[in-house]
Amino acid sequence: MFSKKYIKSIIAAEISSLSRYANKVYYHNPADFHSSDLYEYTVCREKVILKEISELPDISSEKERTSIILLDGTLNYHSDIEDVLKGLKEKISRTTRLMIVCYNPYLRWIYLLANFLGIRKGTPPCTFLKMTDLYDLAELTGYKIVLDKNSAFFPFHILGIGNIINSLVVATPLLRHLAFVSVITLRPLKRDKELPSLSIVIPARNEKGNIENAILKMPSFEGAKTEIIFVEGHSNDNTWGEIQRVIEKYKGKYDIQGFQQTGKGKVDAVRLGFSKATNELLTILDADLTMPPEMLSRYYQAYTSGVADFINGSRLLYQMEGEAMRFLNKLGNIFFAKTLSIILGVRLSDSLCGTKFLSAHDYKRMVEWRRDFGDFDPFGDFELLFPAAILGLGIANIPIKYLSRTYGETNISRFYHGFVLLKMVTVGFFKVKLGKTTLPQLQKT
Repeated sequence: MFSKKYIKSIIAAEISSLSRYANKVYYHNPADFHSSDLYEYTVCREKVILKEISELPDISSEKERTSIILLDGTLNYHSDIEDVLKGLKEKISRTTRLMIVCYNPYLRWIYLLANFLGIRKGTPPCTFLKMTDLYDLAELTGYKIVLDKNSAFFPFHILGIGNIINSLVVATPLLRHLAFVSVITLRPLKRDKELPSLSIVIPARNEKGNIENAILKMPSFEGAKTEIIFVEGHSNDNTWGEIQRVIEKYKGKYDIQGFQQTGKGKVDAVRLGFSKATNELLTILDADLTMPPEMLSRYYQAYTSGVADFINGSRLLYQMEGEAMRFLNKLGNIFFAKTLSIILGVRLSDSLCGTKFLSAHDYKRMVEWRRDFGDFDPFGDFELLFPAAILGLGIANIPIKYLSRTYGETNISRFYHGFVLLKMVTVGFFKVKLGKTTLPQLQKT
């Protein structure tokens, strides 16, 4: 027998992969709210039902909170979607996400037949949106579609067989278009009204010759409040002594701090640096300076323009300087970028550029996500990229000219670390790409 509750639980599992890391869900159902299943199943710290969309309070000033507006079939029962989206945008903030449950337009006949046979109750949908329609409407009203997930293919549980089908079909070409619904996430395109403060974390191991140059080449970021955090990791060339010297020399001009990690690896250094950061935005600058420090202003401008909430560096567009990247390394970078783009459903032109740019608020949510996903990324690139996509931040790729080292040697073991990254990609396929069928548990805070 067709199980409506089972279908709703499958859809809620997809929604909850994002909503569980949000602060609040505002739920709207255009029907007479005869069924609260999707609302009940969706996982979030706090949930509110909106009988009318106009009941949404003004949350446009939110900066340290993430709210989700969950529209359960709302657009399928509306004849002026542009007006709905424009009205919502006036009330929401940059950190808000719209999650829209849309009926599959190519299965219109099933909904109409179900109503005719009495299997489905309520008024049949009057508007069936194709993805091209949604992209056009998003562009017209100042949004960007950041996630598009098909959900609910098989409406019967049958001793877990339904879970297997609903999990696998979403990753199957052609068949994945036969889902009952799509869960589409929109982010509003909003510029920052004020210049946000920035913390720059510079992990450094055996990089003594680059420390002062990192300061000398640092841009001004349009006058925004900026702090620089060096994190030294078990160097044998007196990098720590050089950091202390540079801090003393430039302490009147820059807000600079230095820390020594007790753990090992870049990922540990970045986590330590981020934990010490006090500003609104966070970024990473590798101390080898192969990503020019001057380019950080491009990341800052991209973020404050509102184009995306996660800015990712891309080294693979322009011709690289000298032997900046070995041939096998380049092939590996291309492979991981292409593979992750498919798994995460986003466009990534480079997945392993060390420089990432995001807000401190979103990083806190990423830490929550990491506890659920697993902790085995040696560099920290994937543990930022994965949740950036899953949490619907919107990713913008900034092309940079990749430079050769002027001091020291790489700390990367290409084969060992490549194997670890491949393991993470494999886990990501099963945890991210495949359809969600099990409702997650909410973490205790």
